[in-house]
Amino acid sequence: MELRVLRYFLAVAREQTISGAAEALHVTQPTLSRQLKELEEELGKKLFIRGNRKVTLTEEGIFLRNRAQEIIDLADKTEADFAASDEIISGDIYIGGGETDAMRLIAKAVKNLQQDYPHINYHLFSGNGDDVAERLDKGLLDFGILIEPADITKYDYLRLPAVDTWGVLMRKNSPLAELDNIKPENLMELPLLCSRQTLVRNEISGWLGDDYEKLNIVMSYNLVYNAALMVEEGVGYALCLDRLVNTTGDSNLCFRPLEPPLRSSLNIVWKKYQVFSKAAEKFLMYLNETISSVSG
Repeated sequence: MELRVLRYFLAVAREQTISGAAEALHVTQPTLSRQLKELEEELGKKLFIRGNRKVTLTEEGIFLRNRAQEIIDLADKTEADFAASDEIISGDIYIGGGETDAMRLIAKAVKNLQQDYPHINYHLFSGNGDDVAERLDKGLLDFGILIEPADITKYDYLRLPAVDTWGVLMRKNSPLAELDNIKPENLMELPLLCSRQTLVRNEISGWLGDDYEKLNIVMSYNLVYNAALMVEEGVGYALCLDRLVNTTGDSNLCFRPLEPPLRSSLNIVWKKYQVFSKAAEKFLMYLNETISSVSG
């Protein structure tokens, strides 16, 4: 598969018409149709269902779209790293992380780095630990912030001077809102929203004393913003980290920590033996300085 053909494929998947994709790519429709047919023959799979007005992806086409986008992103990132000037430090830094207030440390490092190296661009990817680790392993991220519990044995890492606290997000008019802390017995039979990460589920299970299977989990989530909307509309209570959702002022929501306390440390990780671009090297240096200033 050629990168050029994958770009053609993605354009058709995006535009949903051969004519629209050909116009966007500045190629003729016959040329584009021939390239797509050759791609299907090469893979031995039908990628499109061709209708009268638009083309739609088959199941195999959806799979290729996701994989092709990863390949193109990695190729573009690699070209950008090589294109970075030796005299002026520039380029792109890709950082992924779950939802955590510790992202403020990254912001401080970026702000300081911007002042000295304004030609560096930053790209943030938000996802749970599983999402971040997958993109790290594929080379699509330079750095990832992983909230413990997380398997970091295959990465180099820095421990961040921050700790996240687990608790329950609920409506302010909930009966549980009258409590200062939430104990395991308070959660039984309540409709709960919980992270879909396996390791997080294991940690919550440990806190409960192996009673996780007894919980009434009505929904799973990977990012808490949408979960908070569900809580606000009365769907249930969300097990989540503190300081991720606004619970001040006119907010209908409040947060109560777990008792006994359940807290998670955080690490910023990168692949072992990673060959960094100059921009990424500078970021890591400035992040170390930020951590030292906060810790000191």
